[in-house]
Amino acid sequence: MAGVNKENNILFLLVVGLAGWIVPGGGQFILNKKKQAVILFTTILITFCLGLYVGSIGVVDPVGASYWYLAQIITSPFVAILGHHTAGGGYAVYGKPEEIGQLYTSMAGLLNLLCIINAVYLARLRQIGLKEG
Repeated sequence: MAGVNKENNILFLLVVGLAGWIVPGGGQFILNKKKQAVILFTTILITFCLGLYVGSIGVVDPVGASYWYLAQIITSPFVAILGHHTAGGGYAVYGKPEEIGQLYTSMAGLLNLLCIINAVYLARLRQIGLKEG
């Protein structure tokens, strides 16, 4: 019976982490930290959209800027839709707008990675019965 409980614990942690990736702040939302979830969602979404505004959707380029794309995709799997749309080219952006746009969109992804890790950590603390700080 203990194996089933352990599997359920791991499954719950995976669900929390996956929810945090699909929707920024989703992991916190599942943990009933709704105010924190809204703040994280808003912050990450504004940061990502600001990067798109400055550099256009051309900054999400899985072919020409694959390293930036790896950080951007952590924001949400919906970034893959933008990446698929821009992979054929036609959204050329150069110079400072491209650099700033890539920085902002990538920072949104890395910020979301921290939020995912935090949500899984808080879920684990709840599982082992420790008080959240």
